[in-house]
Amino acid sequence: MTTTASYDDGLIQLDRQALTLRRYHFPSGTSKIIPLQAIRGYRTETMGLAFDRFRVWGPADDPRRWLPLDVWRPIKSTLVVLDVPGTRPSPAFTPLRVKDFLSVLQELLAD
Repeated sequence: MTTTASYDDGLIQLDRQALTLRRYHFPSGTSKIIPLQAIRGYRTETMGLAFDRFRVWGPADDPRRWLPLDVWRPIKSTLVVLDVPGTRPSPAFTPLRVKDFLSVLQELLAD
């Protein structure tokens, strides 16, 4: 099935080819591009007030995850963690429009 579904909030871009996490690498701020077919799955987590929300870049409270730069993370509540084989630490990020992002991701992964 061919789809035109896509998502872009300025920090996260998702389309049929790849998921791009802008401002991912520290300290250069370069993007991480993950081919869509490399994503095995994902999970969502509610962020607590103490740790993940106030980490704007780098390792999360769990060092097995890496957060791209997002200065708006303290006002967000949902963390998406990707399962990408061979990628450590796991990419984790906070979409601006979580429901829209998850809807597009589910549709694209089902194709």
